[in-house]
Formats: sequence, structure tokens, C-alpha cells
Amino acid sequence: MLEKMRNIGIMAHIDAGKTTTTERILFYTGKSHRIGEVDDGEAIMDWMEQEQERGITIQSAATTTYWKGYQINIIDTPGHVDFTAEVERSLRVLDGAIAIFDAVHGVEPQTETVWRQARRYNVPCVGYVNKMDRAGADFYFVLEDVKNKLKINTAALQIPLGKEGSFEGAIDLIEMKEVRYPHDSDDLIITDISSNNEDAAKEWREKLIDALSGVSDSITEKYLAGEEIPPSLIKVELRKAVIKREILPMFCGASRRNIGVQPVIDAVVDFLPAPNETKQAVGHNLKKEEDINIPCDVSGQPLGLVFKIQNDREAGSLCYVRMYSGSFKSGTSVYNIGKKKRERANRILRMHSNKSDPLDCLNAGDIGVIIGMKLAQTGDTIGSEGWPVVLEKMQFPEPVISVSIEPKTISDQDKLKDILAILSKEDPTFTIRENEETGQLIISGMGELHLDVLVTRILKEFKLGAKAGNPQVTYRESISKPNEHTENFSRIIAGKENAAGITLKVEPAQRGSGNKYVYAAKQSGKSEIPSEILEAIEHGVTAAFSSGIVMGYPCIDITATVTNVQYSEQTGTEFAFEACASMAFDEAARGGSPVLLEPIMAVDLTSPHDFVGEVMSLVTQRGGQILSMNAKTDIDEIKAQAPMEKMFGFMTSLRSVSQGRASFSLEFSHFEKKSER
Repeated sequence: MLEKMRNIGIMAHIDAGKTTTTERILFYTGKSHRIGEVDDGEAIMDWMEQEQERGITIQSAATTTYWKGYQINIIDTPGHVDFTAEVERSLRVLDGAIAIFDAVHGVEPQTETVWRQARRYNVPCVGYVNKMDRAGADFYFVLEDVKNKLKINTAALQIPLGKEGSFEGAIDLIEMKEVRYPHDSDDLIITDISSNNEDAAKEWREKLIDALSGVSDSITEKYLAGEEIPPSLIKVELRKAVIKREILPMFCGASRRNIGVQPVIDAVVDFLPAPNETKQAVGHNLKKEEDINIPCDVSGQPLGLVFKIQNDREAGSLCYVRMYSGSFKSGTSVYNIGKKKRERANRILRMHSNKSDPLDCLNAGDIGVIIGMKLAQTGDTIGSEGWPVVLEKMQFPEPVISVSIEPKTISDQDKLKDILAILSKEDPTFTIRENEETGQLIISGMGELHLDVLVTRILKEFKLGAKAGNPQVTYRESISKPNEHTENFSRIIAGKENAAGITLKVEPAQRGSGNKYVYAAKQSGKSEIPSEILEAIEHGVTAAFSSGIVMGYPCIDITATVTNVQYSEQTGTEFAFEACASMAFDEAARGGSPVLLEPIMAVDLTSPHDFVGEVMSLVTQRGGQILSMNAKTDIDEIKAQAPMEKMFGFMTSLRSVSQGRASFSLEFSHFEKKSER
């Protein structure tokens, strides 16, 4: 029953309480019989050894639980900006999310990042203000902060009873009841609203109805007629508004003290959409060359998206799949549409963190794991040969930081390469290349923590002795002016002449637009150029993009146009044209005034008022630019941009100027021409 299913994620800034809240949801829904604490390293969803040691979520973990007859598939995502790819691929396949906010800090930098990702994939959300028991907690401040910064209408469905140390529950504004959470029991105490709280409850109930009347005609009619608006109608209309992302309903609680979690689980069921209630997924039909909508229908053609790969020592690749249409049965063959390869789904599992239960089949709307697919990668579409539809690929940010890595013994070189291949298959933002001059393996990722985690996994999880060099910036190359070059290629191989001639024009493209290959050559000679020769030319040019111009860094933002091709049936070979195209690009780009580009990072800092001057000065000393400053009750938020090259070791300097009280996060912003500093 699709109506009884919810696919949800939990998203927030680092340390807002995502994993703690998930642990409570699992406990109250009966999935776990004890509550695992993140601080003790016992959280069920943080199953990796490093997650337990560091107290952070690194990999998004999936689990399934049941509440009031509904199946809820939950993905607990990381909050740290270095693991943004984990959040990105989780949100791509979810139908709804719980957005958690810190009651003291409100909207934090990473909250804005995940909110943008949720908006891109049109994911409806419910809001939960956590840590209401903390000193400085302010539910009403968070409501305003969310409305102003995330540009969405908030509607409080609860208001808190007590605050900080005396926080004990909330007033339910739909049912107009007080709900308290006794320390020694899982049962809620529900009572009528006391006379002390009546005025505040009426005021906020009025605000809720007012927000709803802005998006619902039936609520407006009853309100203007002076009729009583029943809770059932409020829930129905609120559900419609949440699914359209017109309203963000807000709840409050303190997950660590087991306060306020059950109403959030109710909200998932009441307000977030079932798989067949969301906007239909869009796929591209390769046969008809057109985009089509894909209805979420179990009886339709099978179609699913591989959104995550995880390596298991015994089972091999665990392919996490979200099914959009039809179903796959265990033990049958599966067709990888992009790779045009048939593979076997040996087993299908329902995951619970790092444990699993076997399934006979995986149906439309559901999330599960398929074991047996060796070629699948993150973003691949799987389905049937008769219906070649590809789902939209996921977009991942560019890696900006690199380190060299080498095994302690020469004999482990191949083993290290195999391990790196496994890790890059799991993580699309982790790349590997070999330095042709030194023979060193260079690994690249999203930040220092990202690479530190990966290197630690190689040492501990794969038990391979390896040492990593100091972090290096990953630069890019581009050109600053157009240039055209004609390249002629001729080689005699095994007594046969291989010849090709190509004229290639390169032009700088708008920064951030990416590389583009264009074939604009007019037909030359009497013989038509075969498609395999055209493919060889394209492959030669696109492969040359990644090998650089002068320094060997990948090229970006270049438009390469083939304007003329000299082809002869007797001497024209694929090898000749691929080599000629690559050489033509190199020469054309060298004449296009090459420039070196460096990654510029968006820097989000939080600092107590006393140290804000020193913190801003530290950023400008490192070549950074302050973009804005926002003062909150106890801290200042600073947004800046700075070159990645200057940000190594920034944490140590920041701690020393702020007595350890300021914090920051880095996120890739854009590439720009490297300045001579």
C-alpha cells in the first residue's frame, strides 16, 4: 500500500541533534529496545567505528520502522559540510524530510545548504526545534529566523511549556491541549489548557489559522463565517500546503530528554507525502529522445535509481536503490540502462543501519538494497531493456583538496589502488589520479576532514599500512582568449598508414558553465564520415579536457568546436582521429592564453561578540573577503570568501584568537584566476 509508506530524511546543521532524534524515533516506534546515545558512541545509526569515535555522522544510514500502521523508511544524513554528497544523494530519493533546528542558534550555515538542496529536489519538510532545554533556547526566535533566512512561511503547531531547564512539553495548537512528558514513563500526559496559558494558546492558534487561510479557501470560508474549524480540516489543508512547500509546520522538543519526539513522528504520517503523492519523477526516454513523467505504480515497467554504493567485505557492493516504478524480484536479472549491461539481483535486503532483513521483491516507492550488481555506480538507472528510460543524474560538487598517498611497502601498491577504487565507487566526491611525473597516487576530496576520514578507513577498516602527504589545493586550468588550430596526424603502424586532419577552435566559456564539445564541421570530400570516427574525435577532445594544458590540472569552462575534418576512407582510422583530436586541443588551448584557476571557498564563521574583530581580521589576513555579518543574541555570524590555499590550518589560528569559542565551516564556492600573492 503506497498510501501507507513514507520515505523521509533527517537534515540539519552539524550537532543540531539529527542522530539523537532518529534514535528516539526508532525507540518509540519499537524498532530498537534501548536508546543509543551519540555522546557514548552507541548510536545505532552511527554504526561506523569512526562515527562512534568522532561523534559525527559520516555516511547516511538507512532504516525502516513502523508507526500506527505506516511504514517509514528513514535516512539519517550527515551534517558536516565535507559530506555534502551524502546529503545530496539522500534528498534526491526522499519524498519528505524533518528539518531540525537548534533552539539556541536557529538557522546555522549548513542548515541553509541542506535547505537549498531540499528546495532543488522539491522535498516537503516539517520543522522541529530541538534542544529547548538548553540555556538561551528561544522557540519564537527560531520561527522568525527560519522565516527570514529560508524564505518560507512557518506555522507553529505547538508552543513550548516552560523554557530552558524548566521545559516540560508543549501546547498542541490543533487539538488545543497541553502535552507533558514525564521522566519515568513513555506515556504522554495530555490535559486541558490551563488558564495561565490560555491567552498565548489562543493567540498562536489564531496565527496558525491565519497562515493556513492564506493557502486554503475552505479554511478562509469557515474563518470569515465565524465557524469553528475542526482539527480534521486543519490537518487535511495543512497536509496539502506542506506537500506544495507553501508552509513549514514547526514543532518543539528536547530529544535528549525524550521530550517532543512522538508528535514529530505523527507529523511525518499526517503531513508528509506518500510516494505516489509527490511530483512524478522525470526520466529521459533514450529511444524517443524525450522527457517523460514516471508514475509511481507497482504494476508499471521496473525503474529504479542507485543512489548509494556501500562496500561490504563479505557481500561485495551493496547498491541502495529507490524504486520509482514496477518491481524487482530477488534472483532475477536487472538491466543497467546507462551502461547497457545486464546484471543479477542475487538478493534484495531491507536495511536497518548495518543490519538487514531479506526481501522477496522491491516495489515502486520503496527503498532497499540489491546485492549482486558489480558494475553499478551512484546515479545509475536500472530497469528493463524494453523501456530504456534514464533518470536524471545527480550533480556533485568539485573536489577541492588533494593529498598524495602511498603504501608502506611496494608490494601493497596494487592493493591500495583496489581499495581506492572501492572508496571512489562509494563516494562520488572522492577522486583518484596518478601523477605521471612522480608516479604518486593523488586523492582529492571536499575538505581536510573528508580526506582524513578516508585515509583512516584505509588504515583501520581495510587494514593497509599507508601514509598520506600534506594537503594540496586542487587547481583547474582554462583559457582567456579564443584560438583556432589545425592538426594533421600521420603514422605508419604495421605497414598501414593512419592519417587524420582536424581544425579545432577553443573559446573561453562563462565561469561555472563547464566544458562543452561542439561538432560543426561541414561535409568534406566525397565519402561520408562514419559515426565511429565522429565518436573517436569527441572522445579525443573530451579526454583532453581532463589532462590539462600547461600544469596538468583538469580544464574547465572551455568550448571546443570542431570546424573542419580531413577524412579519407583509405587512411582514416579511429586511433588516428582520437590522437589527432587530443593533440589539436592541446595546441589550440596552449595558444589561447592559458590561466590557472584556484578554488574559492565560502567561509561561514560563528564567533562570540568579544572576539568578532579578531576573527574578521584573521580572515582578511588570509586573503579573504568579508561579505556580511549578522548579530544574534549570543554570537555573530560572519559570511566570507577566501582562497582554499590560505585556509589550511585555519582552525588552529581561529581557536587561538577566540579562546576556542569560534567555529567555522568551508564549502566550495567557485574557481577564479589565481592571484599573485
